Amino acid sequence: MNTFDKIYIMKKYCIVLSLSFFGFACGSNSNAKTETKEAAKPVTSVMDNPDYEKGLNLVAKSDCFTCHKLRETSIGPAYGLVAAKYENNQENQEKLAAKVIAGGQGVWGQIPMIPHPKLSKEDAIAMVKYILLLKEETK
Repeated sequence: MNTFDKIYIMKKYCIVLSLSFFGFACGSNSNAKTETKEAAKPVTSVMDNPDYEKGLNLVAKSDCFTCHKLRETSIGPAYGLVAAKYENNQENQEKLAAKVIAGGQGVWGQIPMIPHPKLSKEDAIAMVKYILLLKEETK
């Protein structure tokens, strides 16, 4: 092998290595951008809200569905009607949670809602948050 052949082979290696490095560098950068975009995604569904799942699990384990349904009136008002009536804010969450615990009558008719005194305030608020999120689910 003469000197020109060696130089030619060295140039080939340099070009291949340079292209490989360039491809690797560009590929790594695009992955970082993708990860950033995915991390910045907004919540796209009310079901992505952690309050939704926690409240749904508590409601499902309770006796609530004996008197309430999601979209149709039964013995008590449909959860969709409750969500439409009350704005989802802390004041209403606490007010409705207190009604769940103490029971109530008169707002939705004369059939009383039975009290749930063994239910913790925290769990009652989580259940109410779920119910009030149902308004956003239909948007």
